[in-house]
Amino acid sequence: MQTLAHFGDGGPGPWILLFPLIWAAVVIGGITLLRRTVWRGRGPRGSWRERPDAQSPISVLGHRFATGEIDEDEYWRRLTVLNEEFGLREGRKGGAA
Repeated sequence: MQTLAHFGDGGPGPWILLFPLIWAAVVIGGITLLRRTVWRGRGPRGSWRERPDAQSPISVLGHRFATGEIDEDEYWRRLTVLNEEFGLREGRKGGAA
């Protein structure tokens, strides 16, 4: 009697290749589910992406530049002063414009 466990000459059939694909799908699905639910908004310091503080001086300056209250020269001059005074954390770009 021939069963699914043995194919033709007694060895496993080509269906055995399906099991690694099923396990890969389960692992990828689990990681995707975790990333979309549990891990969303978390990271090494509490968030995946650092959200700029809406009241920080650099954000206020960027908002003023974006609304046209100050021109580009004034923006860059003030941004330079703010960067010297407050400094930027490594890996974060300056200005909210």
